[in-house]
Amino acid sequence: MADVQPPPLRSLDDFLLSSARFALPDVRDLDRWNNRIINNLLYYQSNYLLSALCFLLMVGYCEPFQLFVGATVVTLLFLGFVWAAENQAPIRLVLIHASVRLRSLKNKLENRLESIGLKRTPMGLLLEALGQEQEAGS
Repeated sequence: MADVQPPPLRSLDDFLLSSARFALPDVRDLDRWNNRIINNLLYYQSNYLLSALCFLLMVGYCEPFQLFVGATVVTLLFLGFVWAAENQAPIRLVLIHASVRLRSLKNKLENRLESIGLKRTPMGLLLEALGQEQEAGS
């Protein structure tokens, strides 16, 4: 980690102005589009960081309270995720309970409603986002 060196700040001319070239990506060639994004993120990373800081300073000047509230929410969410990652006892308790608890008729009915889309729950959405949606009828 001590060997990490920030790349140089690219000139404004290279980043945005006259010598900069822009073109819409070919959406049919996702590999090429992905390659362009990665290369630009690496090459202009200092410029992107400086741009983000300038934008945050402008927002902080124009809307200081909203910036403070947003920063507080992001910080609390980050700390919550760090705490959950380090303190795995509550997560283990939930997983153990979900593993050993047998399903009742009411449980099966609720799961059926969730699987056919008549009812949406936060856990159902989370499991769907993680690719763990339940097969109908199982």
